[in-house]
Amino acid sequence: MSVVKRPNSKFWYVQFQFNGESYIKSSKTTNKKIAEKFEIDLKAKVHSEKFLGKKQRIKFQAAFSQYKESKKDIASFANLSAHENVLKRLLPCHKYLDEFTSHDLEKFKRDRIAEGAGAEIIKYGLLLIRGTWKYAKKLGYMVNELDFPQVKMPKSSLRYLSQAEEERLLIELDPHREGQGLPPLNMRSDELKRAMQDAYDLVILLLDTGARYSEIANIPWRKINLKDRSINLWRSKVENETTLYMTDRVFAVLSRRAEDQSTEHVFNNKTGDPRGYCTQSIRKALKRAGLVNCRVHTLRHTLASRLIQNGMSLYEVRDILGHSDIKTTMRYAHLEQHQVASKARDVINRINQPSIKV
Repeated sequence: MSVVKRPNSKFWYVQFQFNGESYIKSSKTTNKKIAEKFEIDLKAKVHSEKFLGKKQRIKFQAAFSQYKESKKDIASFANLSAHENVLKRLLPCHKYLDEFTSHDLEKFKRDRIAEGAGAEIIKYGLLLIRGTWKYAKKLGYMVNELDFPQVKMPKSSLRYLSQAEEERLLIELDPHREGQGLPPLNMRSDELKRAMQDAYDLVILLLDTGARYSEIANIPWRKINLKDRSINLWRSKVENETTLYMTDRVFAVLSRRAEDQSTEHVFNNKTGDPRGYCTQSIRKALKRAGLVNCRVHTLRHTLASRLIQNGMSLYEVRDILGHSDIKTTMRYAHLEQHQVASKARDVINRINQPSIKV
C-alpha cells in the first residue's frame, strides 16, 4: 500500500507509478482504511483505462461481489449479504452491466411488490443495485445508463421520545434494577452486570449525541477526549467526521468507563472486540417501557427533534447528525415551522404590547 500523509493536509494521499507515469491524488479522508480502499479502486481504474486501452465488461454478479467486498467493514454488511439471494433470484445476473436496462429494474420492483415486500425493503434492494452500478462505473467498467425507478414511501409521523418516555426507558435500563427474570443484585455475574451497564450507558450516549448506533457502539477510546470533553465521530455511512461536545451526563458516563479502560474500544462484546450490532437488550427495554413504534433509531430522532424544538435550525441540526444532504434533515422541517410560528407570535405580541388596553 502507498498511502501517505502530506504536511499541508489532514487527508491521506495515494501515490503510485503505472507504466512510467506518476499518480498522486487525495483520498479526501482521514481514515487510513478508507484511503487504502480508495487506492485499490484508483489502481483498478487506471489499469482498466490506460493498460487495456478500453473499458472492460463485467457481469452483474461479479460487479456485486466487488461492491460487497468494498463494504465488508460497515455495520450493515450482514444485511447487505442477506439481501444477495434476492438479487440473484430476481435479476438477470448473467447479463453484463452494459446490457442492463431500466426495464430490468422496473421488473425487479414489480416482482418485489408482487411478493408483498414493503417499500423500505424494495428501496433497499434498488439501492444495492445502484451501488453496484456506481462502483463498477467508478472502477472503469462498461455500464449502461439507467433510470432507477422511484419507490413511494408511506407517510408516517416522526416518532421521538418525550421526556417522560425517556425516563421510563432509562428506568427499564437501570443496571441496578430488580425485576422478573433477574437474579438479586449481589448474585449477578460480572458478565450480566457489564451487559446491563453497557446497555444503559450506550442509550445515554445515543440520546445525547444523536449518533447512529454503529458510530457509538464501535467507537475507539482514541476518538474520546475527556480533557476538552469532545468526541471525534467518524460517520462511515456518509464518510465524514464530526466533532461533538459532551453533555454533562455523557461526560459522566465516559469518565466512569475510562477508569477501567482496559480495551481499545469504549464498548466491547464478550471476547473484547468492538460491540458490533447488538441491540436486543435495548429493544426489550423499549418494549418493557411500553414505548410503541419505537426502535433504536428513535433515539436519534429524539435528539434532532429536541434541538429543533429548542431553537436550532435545520442546517445546524444537519451538522450535528452528520447528514450529507439537507434533504435528509428536512423530515424535521415541520418542527422548525412550528418553532418559527411560535417566534412570530411572540414578536407580534411584543409589538402590540404598548397598544394593548386592559
